[in-house]
Amino acid sequence: MAAEGSMQKGEEQWRAVLSPEQFRILRLKGTEYPGTGEYVDFNKEGIYGCAGCKTPLYKSTTKFNAGCGWPAFFDGILGAITRTADPDGRRIEINCAACGGHLGHVFKGEGFATPTDERHCVPLMNAIASTA
Repeated sequence: MAAEGSMQKGEEQWRAVLSPEQFRILRLKGTEYPGTGEYVDFNKEGIYGCAGCKTPLYKSTTKFNAGCGWPAFFDGILGAITRTADPDGRRIEINCAACGGHLGHVFKGEGFATPTDERHCVPLMNAIASTA
């Protein structure tokens, strides 16, 4: 769920501003097929934001190639992402703190050589054209 005072919209309002694929992922907790998203191999310097509300979520300096087929980051911008443990206990769902949009999942302890040993697997994003 989105934080209090956040960008709340009803289902029809979201459908009006999102593509069908964005709506399926952000509002219905779907995902893209691995390797199909435009930001998997996108490596320009800048900030990655929520595809729904454009809130900055990740700095390009935290993006890494995890070989999973989706954009992967080892840390998010402070306060931009909420975390909720999945019932299976294997992963943590992440959402945009501003609009509540489903971003993907965090996996811990996979042994990547990153400062956090986390992989934020985020299928659908916008790259905001500012430098990190």
